[in-house]
Amino acid sequence: MDFKILVADDEAEIRDLLRLYLEKEHYSVVEASDGNQALELLSSGDIALCILDIMMPGTDGFRVLQQLRRNSSIPVIILSAKDRDTDKILGLDLGADDYMAKPFNPLEAVARVNSAIRRAYRTDPGIQEPSGSIANCVTVRDLTLDKDACLIYRDGKTIELTSVEFRIMELFMDHPGKVFTKQQIYEHGWQDDYIVADNNIMVCISKLRSKLDSDDPARYIRTIRGLGYRFEKEQAVE
Repeated sequence: MDFKILVADDEAEIRDLLRLYLEKEHYSVVEASDGNQALELLSSGDIALCILDIMMPGTDGFRVLQQLRRNSSIPVIILSAKDRDTDKILGLDLGADDYMAKPFNPLEAVARVNSAIRRAYRTDPGIQEPSGSIANCVTVRDLTLDKDACLIYRDGKTIELTSVEFRIMELFMDHPGKVFTKQQIYEHGWQDDYIVADNNIMVCISKLRSKLDSDDPARYIRTIRGLGYRFEKEQAVE
């Protein structure tokens, strides 16, 4: 499959560098020099992954990401000269899958792209495609997780999730009532070796809670102090 990567950055040198390394990996690359151009290219629907700079003229990267997440769950890697935790948390909270600070190693950038593509599109030949049967649906309480379509429903209504959020919900709903450590959640959700990424996990769990029930964020996922998180089999009683 020919994966098309959008590189959105107002610095031509960075776009050229990423194009050079990504095309060596046989990716198709398109470029945007500002946020408005990025949104126009994303609207085509054929972009597999977006590398998105925060500080761009016109519409900045955060606003681009916010608009993109209204109708798309493609992987997004935030790229920014800002290396503050608040910017990382905001990017992840808006739905980014990864974050890289400038200056960066282009080989690391390619590795992150490869990892995100594998996670989102299951390109690892060792992964078997689902058969499409009802056996690939899991229902716990009023939530149904469809592993074939990578969707989750609550009372028949679709809840849009990112690829990382979906994998975390898959882990929880396959084992309701079980406590998972941050390391287990990270390795399953991000499909990578665990690093000290407490902020990533905290933001992702917070976002999941709001999506599942904005009125009662702790209705499904409970924090088990000192241990990790648990998906409740039944409505918890305070």
